[in-house]
Amino acid sequence: MSNNPMDMVIGAESARRDSEASARHLKAALATIEPGRMDRMATIAELRKAVAADPTNQEALFRLGYQLDLVGEEEEALAMYERACERSPAPINALMNLAVIYEDRADYMRAERCLRQVLETNPTHTRANMFIKDVRASKAMVVEEEQGRDIFKRRALMETPVTDFELSVRARTCLKKMNIRTLGDLLRITEAELMSYKNFGDGSLQEIRQMLTARGLRLGQGLEDAHRAARRALTDQYKGTNQEVLLSRPVTELQLSVRARKALQLLNIQSLSDLCSHTEAELMGVKNFGATSLKEVLEKLTELGLTLRTLEA
Repeated sequence: MSNNPMDMVIGAESARRDSEASARHLKAALATIEPGRMDRMATIAELRKAVAADPTNQEALFRLGYQLDLVGEEEEALAMYERACERSPAPINALMNLAVIYEDRADYMRAERCLRQVLETNPTHTRANMFIKDVRASKAMVVEEEQGRDIFKRRALMETPVTDFELSVRARTCLKKMNIRTLGDLLRITEAELMSYKNFGDGSLQEIRQMLTARGLRLGQGLEDAHRAARRALTDQYKGTNQEVLLSRPVTELQLSVRARKALQLLNIQSLSDLCSHTEAELMGVKNFGATSLKEVLEKLTELGLTLRTLEA
């Protein structure tokens, strides 16, 4: 910006003329909507001139948006309302009309934001208070629907037969013999478990890794998901009780035998919550973890009023 006094005077004079021109066009537009003289297109034409003369005139922007809204020019009306609300304080009527358009378009986040602005200025605004309840209810419904669709898609994906994927005959044969029928079954298996199976080599493992990676998945992910869900369920179950604190304690406090401790370390079990999120079968699947070690773990947990996860959990 120039610091030349003359330039500043010229700029101020230009702004004054623009403001006066905008006021004249706005007055002309208002005259066309007096009772008995309604001519919407003429009004819009004058309001366009007012906005062109002063693009920051909030009243002109709002009125132009409103008239455009009435003739069905929603996109341009939306743009005018948004421009009217760029400066603070934003006109309440412009915010309310914006909220209506956003709500019609199922853009509940923006609609709620506009209504919150109205209520910050006028907490007792009756229409805004009623409307924001409807918007929030609609937003919650959409979130529930999206979550439901996501769950349905995930279930369908997990039930996809492994035979639908491009794998070698050897890899498919091994998976079949291991009773791995679906993608969900595969995700509940770890790399170590696959490699421990007869005739399952590095080539087959690499095939499966690549197939899963292409879908944003990995071996053992299903087990991790089950463990996370189990830990959340335990936290909810024991919330506000002594057991809630107990679950965060390290498994070392159980003073298990060396064999049992090593097995838990292989499963990366650090806390009692981690331990309780596992099943008996998962523990028994660890090398050298036998019936004696399982009995030891169960007895220790029983003393504390805890148990291992069941398959139904």
